[in-house]
Amino acid sequence: MSSAGSWTSVSMPYVSGRRGDVWGSEAAAHGGTGTQKLLGVDEVAASTTVADMLGLSQGEPVVVRRRLMLFNDHPVELVESYYPASIAQGTALAAARKIPGGAVALLADLGHPPRRVREDVSARLATPRERAALELADPSCVLLLARALVTDGDLPVEASLMTMVADGRRLRYELTP
Repeated sequence: MSSAGSWTSVSMPYVSGRRGDVWGSEAAAHGGTGTQKLLGVDEVAASTTVADMLGLSQGEPVVVRRRLMLFNDHPVELVESYYPASIAQGTALAAARKIPGGAVALLADLGHPPRRVREDVSARLATPRERAALELADPSCVLLLARALVTDGDLPVEASLMTMVADGRRLRYELTP
């Protein structure tokens, strides 16, 4: 992200359920163009981490959407978003194409509006796969954000694991009491 200088990211626009290209808007606010490349959509067995985030048992089926986020055509973030198969099967969440309006808005349309978000942030050295995908030097640090989106009845409906270029990136949380 060094091409963008210092960058402060705020989660609320991504989890509010508002329609539109939130990443494109955030990138434009930083003087650039934000795009994304869909790397794949698959049904897989939930890992321990994903199962914990979604309140499932390890191995239960989930749909994963893998994306590469780009700023001015340069990779800046890897995103894996997981949905319980019971919610995603037969919907645009399970289709290998962009979701008009975004996944959170689609979840709301499916009867799962966002009510609460739980995020965990950490940092570590990038793995060889992450360095290759994000075009990072060896060694490089990455920021990790694990986000669970929860709907009515305290039901987790989305678990996103984000690996971000750490150069110049800061995460900001604004909470309303």
